[in-house]
Amino acid sequence: MEMTREQKIDELLTRGVADMIDGERLRERLMRGDELRVKLGIDPTSPNLHIGRSVVLLKLRDFQELGCKVVLIVGDFTGQIGDTSDKESERPMLKSDLIKENMRTYTSQLGMLIDLSKAEMHSNSEWLQPLGFDDIGTEAEHFSVAEFIARENIKKRLDEGKRVSLREMLYPLMQGYDSVAVHADVELGGTDQRFNLLAGRRLQEAHGQVAQSILMTDLMLGTDGRKMSSSWGNTINLLDTPNNMFGKVMSIADSMIVPYLIHCTRVPLAEVEVIEAKLFDGELNPRDAKLRLAQEIVTLYHSTEEGEKAEKYFVETISEKKIPEDIPVTLVNAEQETVVDVLVRMQLATSKSDAWRKIEQGGVSIDGEKISEKDTHLDKTKHHNKALKVGKHGFVRLQFS
Repeated sequence: MEMTREQKIDELLTRGVADMIDGERLRERLMRGDELRVKLGIDPTSPNLHIGRSVVLLKLRDFQELGCKVVLIVGDFTGQIGDTSDKESERPMLKSDLIKENMRTYTSQLGMLIDLSKAEMHSNSEWLQPLGFDDIGTEAEHFSVAEFIARENIKKRLDEGKRVSLREMLYPLMQGYDSVAVHADVELGGTDQRFNLLAGRRLQEAHGQVAQSILMTDLMLGTDGRKMSSSWGNTINLLDTPNNMFGKVMSIADSMIVPYLIHCTRVPLAEVEVIEAKLFDGELNPRDAKLRLAQEIVTLYHSTEEGEKAEKYFVETISEKKIPEDIPVTLVNAEQETVVDVLVRMQLATSKSDAWRKIEQGGVSIDGEKISEKDTHLDKTKHHNKALKVGKHGFVRLQFS
């Protein structure tokens, strides 16, 4: 049964929501059918968006389906400065060239969940780069040093004698100014963003605007049980292949099944509650619940067909330990390429150092024979038509001309 508008609004404001500021007014405006300007800023500190980011992106899609205007800000300027909201040490400044490279596929990734034809997209260098010292001084007047250093992670660093740069203190001001520039009615962010989100409200009021409502979502844990973060390599990326995406979801802890269903899918909440109850009572094997979760996530970013194929691939290769028949094939240059080169070229490793780490950990093999040397060359006589395997679910068939 299709939900009413009121039910959709109730779910929007509760599903996976950790906290709201000015939530009652937000609900009233949604019920009236106001076309709210809903802002989300994402800094391109990595080339990949991951499903930890999808929590707020799915919320944006929910707002969009209620007739609101989605305003996406790619933080090409703030990305250089660096947000330390969730960091235990100083984040280094990033070069503009790296930021531009990271941004290259952001539009297509955002378009996986958002109807970009109905959304606004901005780079915040549009309004932040032209600001001079007089402008920055005027905006900074609205904040105190005491407020900044009272933040839990900043206080912890100072207590431990770690450096906190003046640059870091400017980041909340810049994120807040974004809200002024786009006249945001609502801003979304994770719970670690509270200070930055409140900065937007303060600056909007200083500029004579109505302060934005704030909706904060829970932070997702990655495949290793820590907060999902590209810097830790524990992410499930939107651009992962169906098989890799499926396999990564299957590797999460059982305790994360229900949070992932709530935050990273749109499986009806009533159905999620049934799954949770059956898991608690032992009526449902966590593996079977995870298979359902993994298929939902792969289907969301690829297709139903790819979700079904990825499940079949996982069951055969992981549970039954078969080498799948339809794995990718690569033509190897035996004179020049090592195993490491092929791993990087076929995106089975993100870099040479990542490939070396996988080899050192015993996660790389050819037809069941583990590779132990970093500079192992591939031999036509020995390796032709053999399957190179990485981890539990990465395969490529080696062929030579």
